[in-house]
This record gives sequence, C-alpha cells and structure tokens, in this order.
Amino acid sequence: MSDPTQAPQQPQAQQTGLSENAASALAYVTFIPAIIFLATAPYNQNPKIRFHSWQSICFFIASIVVRVAVSMMYPVVGWAIMGMLSLVVSLGLFALWLLVVINAVNGKAFKIPVIAAFAEKQAGSTI
Repeated sequence: MSDPTQAPQQPQAQQTGLSENAASALAYVTFIPAIIFLATAPYNQNPKIRFHSWQSICFFIASIVVRVAVSMMYPVVGWAIMGMLSLVVSLGLFALWLLVVINAVNGKAFKIPVIAAFAEKQAGSTI
C-alpha cells in the first residue's frame, strides 16, 4: 500500500535532442545535417551549433571548388602528376575535415582560415 502522506513522485524530465558537442560534430558529416540544424529549433538558437553548421556548409562548397580546380589541371600537367596531386589534395581535405570534427566533439572550434570569418558572420557571433 502507498503512504497517503507522501506526495507522488514526479518523473524526471528527460533531455531531448543532441548535446551541443554532438550536434556541432554531426554538422560536419555532410551538409544535410548542417542545413537541418540551421532550420530547426533549438539548434538554430545556439551560436556554437550555427557556427559549425555554417563552417561545414562553406567547407563542403570550398572542397568541391578545390576538387574541380584540380581536375581541370589534368590535361595541362599530365595524368601521373595530377593523380598524385589529386591524392594529396584529397588527403589534405580529409585531414582538415577530421580536425574540425574532433575539435567539435571536444567542444572546441577549429577555425578554417577565410571560411571561419564568413561562418561567424552568418552565425551572428564569434566563437
């Protein structure tokens, strides 16, 4: 039997959604989660998540531009040299992507030169 003098216990409220660090890192997986975070509350109200989302979108666009520029040089330089250069560029972009993801998971913000300034402006805050 229950004791009538004791008030019924309220269930504890559960936290819904992702943590700030998880959402920041997830924004870098592709540009799609970044766009979703910019469009949905409560993520679009967090300046840190907005910064990482904008930096992710800009990094995605910049990496496409770099890859297209490298691929346009194939006929000029030669296939063997461009194959190696393409590999180096791809590994460099991957390393940079890995660096921003690891920093986002740890609650830090690695600012990619040029891109970070634009991302901070779009996010409306400095990180």
